Amino acid sequence: MIVNTASECGFTPQFDGLEKLYASYKDEGFTVLGFPCNQFNNQDPGSDEDIEVFCRRNFGVTFPMFSKIDVKGDNAHPLFVYLTEQAKGVMTKQIKWNFTKFLIDRNGNVINRYAPQTKPESIEKDIEKALQS
Repeated sequence: MIVNTASECGFTPQFDGLEKLYASYKDEGFTVLGFPCNQFNNQDPGSDEDIEVFCRRNFGVTFPMFSKIDVKGDNAHPLFVYLTEQAKGVMTKQIKWNFTKFLIDRNGNVINRYAPQTKPESIEKDIEKALQS
C-alpha cells in the first residue's frame, strides 16, 4: 500500500491503523510505503528526520517512510504520476489531500485507490483478497 502522508493533518491518526495493517500482514508480503507530502496546507513542514521521529514516537511506525515529495503538479514524483494514471479519483485523477491510499498487487498494478477519509482498517478485506491472489 502506498500512502501520501502528513504529520499535522486531521487524518494523521491513520498512521496507527496503517501500522496495525503492516504488523498484521508483513509476514505475508504486505507492506506500507509512506511518502510525506507538504503540498496540502503545509501539513508536513518538518525535515525527513523530524517526520520519521514523529511517526515512530507517536504511532510506533515501523513501515518504510520515504523522503518528502510532491504528489501532484509539475513536480509530482513519477510514482504518483503512475498511480494517479492507473486509478483516478472522484472527478479527477489528481490527489486532493493527504492520506490517499493505493493498494498495489505484487506486480505493481493498482488494485484500488482509497480516499483520505477511508480508515485503514476498512481496507483489511481488500488486503486479504490481494494476498490470496
